[in-house]
Amino acid sequence: MEVRTLALPGLLEIVPRIFFDERGYFFESYNQESLERNGIKDIFVQDNQSFSKKGVIRGLHFQRAPFAQAKLVRVVSGRVLDVVVDCRPSSPTFGKHLSVVLEGEKNNMLYIPAGFAHGFSTMEDAILQYKCSNLYSKESEGGIYPFDPDLAIDWGFSPEKAITSSKDLELKKFNDNQFDF
Repeated sequence: MEVRTLALPGLLEIVPRIFFDERGYFFESYNQESLERNGIKDIFVQDNQSFSKKGVIRGLHFQRAPFAQAKLVRVVSGRVLDVVVDCRPSSPTFGKHLSVVLEGEKNNMLYIPAGFAHGFSTMEDAILQYKCSNLYSKESEGGIYPFDPDLAIDWGFSPEKAITSSKDLELKKFNDNQFDF
């Protein structure tokens, strides 16, 4: 497994070692010991999976304390532009965002520590799977309006062409949120 540090502190891209032969391929999609050797100490307690058609934007979502979540995200099939926003007020990159393309064929993963909002846009039909370090809590959920002009996130297509839930379109802008990470 190759672990790459990214521009925002704590974010890691993980690229597994894939073994190909005439039958197909094999790789470890999760190995707690290997992740710990690379600085990821979170214990994941919940797995989630979603299918989204091309042109969908989901997010930006987060869980507040005491249910804040680290996530380990990967695409099973398709391609997504995975987007995170640093919501940790004490971080030097507070309010900054970063995008990573996750691909089913590449099997790369994104490790997102607690304190980040997470969302994605689908570049093609995609199945996304992610592990969470804490259970979901409706009372602790929060989010950021995905088209916040202050963040100016490039989702890969215009808001007018995006398929986005009404719930996500009603989220607060970044500067209107309270963050307790």
